[in-house]
Amino acid sequence: MFTYDYILVGSGLAGLYAAFLASKHGNVALLTKSNVRESNSYFAQGGIAAVTAEGDAPLFHFQDTITAGRGLCDYPAVEVLVNEGPQRIHELIEEGMRFDTENGTIALGLEGGHHHKRILHAGGDATGKMVTNFMISEVLQCPTISIFDNHAVIDLLCDEKGCYGVRAWDFNKGKEELFFAHNVFLTAGGTAALYKRTTNPHTTIGDGLALAYRAGCLIEDMEFIQFHPTAMYTPTGDAYLVSEAVRGEGARLYNQQGERFMVGKHELAELAPRDIVAQCIYQQMQEHNQEYVYLSLKHLPPEMIKKRFPNIFEKCEELGFDMTDKIPVAPAAHYTVGGVKTDLSGRSNIPHLYVCGELASSGIMGANRLASNSLIECLVFGKRAVEDSLQNRRTESFPQVEPIYHMNSTNQKTYNELKGKVANIMMQHAGIIRTEEGLREGLRKLDALKNPQLEEKYEYYSLAADNLQTVARLIIRSALYRKESRGGHFRADFPKANDEAYLFHIIQQKDHEIRTLPVDTQGKFRMNMTKE
Repeated sequence: MFTYDYILVGSGLAGLYAAFLASKHGNVALLTKSNVRESNSYFAQGGIAAVTAEGDAPLFHFQDTITAGRGLCDYPAVEVLVNEGPQRIHELIEEGMRFDTENGTIALGLEGGHHHKRILHAGGDATGKMVTNFMISEVLQCPTISIFDNHAVIDLLCDEKGCYGVRAWDFNKGKEELFFAHNVFLTAGGTAALYKRTTNPHTTIGDGLALAYRAGCLIEDMEFIQFHPTAMYTPTGDAYLVSEAVRGEGARLYNQQGERFMVGKHELAELAPRDIVAQCIYQQMQEHNQEYVYLSLKHLPPEMIKKRFPNIFEKCEELGFDMTDKIPVAPAAHYTVGGVKTDLSGRSNIPHLYVCGELASSGIMGANRLASNSLIECLVFGKRAVEDSLQNRRTESFPQVEPIYHMNSTNQKTYNELKGKVANIMMQHAGIIRTEEGLREGLRKLDALKNPQLEEKYEYYSLAADNLQTVARLIIRSALYRKESRGGHFRADFPKANDEAYLFHIIQQKDHEIRTLPVDTQGKFRMNMTKE
């Protein structure tokens, strides 16, 4: 049993940054299911969106975010992001983080949905790795932070006063361990590895979402799964991200017939918001019965390509592709737009439980995340959550709790088989283009996966299997409820886009009927979550 001031669950940028800030105010336990370098943040290529250049303004960033969000962004949250983002970047630079420069000033890139160059990057196409490594180095130097790797959080400890800790499975010792704290931060990432074709690490399967749902958190807008339009196609099925920044530098999309198909589909062509590009690529693949299209760079200077995108260039060489010519690409599940509903301080509806990063639904993303807003969200709302927690310390003593979980290693193979089946179901029935018939068939197939071997009470793999199916159902149920097409949710049976009758957030909560909440365009609805 361990007692801390703070527990941080997850080691992406949101978790690392919040842990670093919290360490100035108390002892911190940072728990990660794998290791501190296994996260979506670490593999993020594109960059961080923030206004740092003359000629740009927070208002322009606000407008681009609202436009990409297709009417579902909550204005107060976006205002916080665009106005506080530049200061978080400045603080990061003051701490010693170095972004790429050009002629002595910060180099800025352009990505889909942005009308101004405002994307900071580091190491060319390795921004997530560089920023995450920087924060890891900061965290490792903090004597008040203890890192627990190979610790999978399996349950939240809550009572009538709120959340006071977690149960975690220690893979190093093969046993359950208990952690208590005055405030718990869930920063466990998204759900995109629930899909067969994904850009995410295999660990990103929605554990944090299942934990929060089981504890009674409000889960918001789970129908919006963002598919990255350009993930490298390989015969093995593995997907390797080809950053939006590649199109920002001028790369073009062609089908296998040599036709450039994005011109005329949107005013920004290849730099249209991701949902539009992904749907257009998917439609080309369906129309021609082909598994990929081409991203062409042959009209761009080869030396620029090698310098700007060294990691992607190296991966292309490894797979036998010439990046200076063209790359086969197809969409892949990339980002969970919805998540655990939070207020402007990162609070969930459970006292003392904060949620930040991709796992949170803070109101920023709407129906479709604007490129490179995710990393800046981690910084802005990570800081806000830590600052809020300083006046939100639990005053009650921690209850007496005993370990209850065990692991039956013979269930591992069955669980892995189940995981593969769920991934196929989600790709087939809840992917880029959906229908009511397909979604309901997905639910039926999930029901048919029940296996008595994975129904042991308080057994690790049984719980993990239940988590998978819980998250899959949350996505499908929300997708069934939204009978329109909007952002990352496209219904072929309801192709009308942005139907005003569906201008709301969809809320799911354990033991409650699905319900809706209005979009907040006036600052009325995202109050302090624990006081609503």
